[in-house]
Amino acid sequence: MTHGDPGIERNSINGNVFDMFRAAAEAHAERFCLVIDGRPSFSYAAMLSETGRAAAWLRSIGIGQRDRVIIQAHKSHAAVILYLACLRSGVVFIPLNTAYQASEIDYFLADAEPKLLVVSPGLPGEGAAFDGKRALISDSDTPPWASIKEELPVVHTRLGDAAAILYTSGTTGRSKGAVLTHGNLSSNAIVLGKAWRWRDDDVLLHALPIFHAHGLFVALHCALLHASPILFHERFNAEAVMRDLVRATVFMGVPTFYTRLLSEPTFNQSLCGNIRVFISGSAPLLDGTFEEFKARTGHTILERYGMTEALMVTSNPYDGPRLVGSVGPPLDGISVRVVSENGKRALPGEPGVLEIKGPNLFAGYWRNPEKTTADHTEDGYFITGDIATEDDAGYIRIVGRTKDLIISGGFNVYPKEIEMAIDALEGVNESAVIGVPHPDFGEGVVAVVVREPGSVIEPQHIASALATQLAAFKRPKKIVIVDELPRNAMGKVQKAELRSLHKHALATSI
Repeated sequence: MTHGDPGIERNSINGNVFDMFRAAAEAHAERFCLVIDGRPSFSYAAMLSETGRAAAWLRSIGIGQRDRVIIQAHKSHAAVILYLACLRSGVVFIPLNTAYQASEIDYFLADAEPKLLVVSPGLPGEGAAFDGKRALISDSDTPPWASIKEELPVVHTRLGDAAAILYTSGTTGRSKGAVLTHGNLSSNAIVLGKAWRWRDDDVLLHALPIFHAHGLFVALHCALLHASPILFHERFNAEAVMRDLVRATVFMGVPTFYTRLLSEPTFNQSLCGNIRVFISGSAPLLDGTFEEFKARTGHTILERYGMTEALMVTSNPYDGPRLVGSVGPPLDGISVRVVSENGKRALPGEPGVLEIKGPNLFAGYWRNPEKTTADHTEDGYFITGDIATEDDAGYIRIVGRTKDLIISGGFNVYPKEIEMAIDALEGVNESAVIGVPHPDFGEGVVAVVVREPGSVIEPQHIASALATQLAAFKRPKKIVIVDELPRNAMGKVQKAELRSLHKHALATSI
């Protein structure tokens, strides 16, 4: 199903996505941009000025257009300014999860070859082996651009120029950098603003991380495109979010946010009276959460579907029916199709692989043309690896995955990366990593491990070793020692059987 192409709206010929944010900010210069801990951090006029000075600072230290900057930083005023300054100056922004450990960061530095590494004090990236330029940023210290007086004008870019690279783990254990262009970001922001009926008086409650596409591109861009005030939370805290709900009109979250709100006895309909729309994504929303939230608040959560390589793809309608278990029809300008095993278009209700195409689709994997080609069809559709169905009305339901992927708390976890780390440990013969239901995160990671003969390695030894190698969201929440792994006649590990055997392993986890 394909909807009409929304085009890219421009006040000038500049393809730089920041130029759209500039136009909105100039039209509403007096509005607050970020509001942190109930206190306005800066106005839209101040945002334009500070991003101009931060962009000039990048130039002053030799960071030019199309150069790459890697950042591992806490969510903060300074981190937002640096991101926008990179867009403004045509520098490619590469955010890293704050949980990534030194060994993981070493790979990203070698692969991306950035000219600048920016880190918040105390994070693992601070100790990374890197010969290039470095900078520290935090909201408690003076930013490195504080002494800069000049403001760099918005650099002209083409729509096809790279704006950001987001790394997503691979089934082979090697992370891939998805190259997202200014045109990808522009088109998706415009489409989402229209789809979700963004209003001039909207206020966004932002509790998502900004190293992830959901918080960085979806939430932040929708607000910036309309010069909306942003109630900026460093992290999700149910009590703090409930206090700010009465001041907001739009809330975006992962399913875990909604389950945690529902676990609060004082969370009720009166707190949600000012909210215009609750939006959920990054992981499947359970039917029970959908129904309980509606019963408790009177609001029907709007669930949508996207991925790093394509930003947002589908969305339940703002005005039409929002169906439980569905991620809605494709957004304007985006074409989707469900392909059955015989390679033909699946019939309504028939499961198949979801393929997508549109101006939101990334430019390819950084320095990996073979993988880029392998994940696209000859007619330009991206093969998502998600199993979906499409009904007669064009609503998409995600019913499974062909890729060996776990989604835990909204973050993608690829078992192969964890298996490689476990298998490298002395005393381990082999391992299989699976995702099983988790009451808070949707899915949790479980590692099933076979010892080498004579080994006495225990789960706590494995967990301790992984703590220095893997981000916390990737680490197994339970490690099970077994004599052997179940295999089929061809010797392949039967992960479906393991998932069945261990499906209740995390049932009482918090």
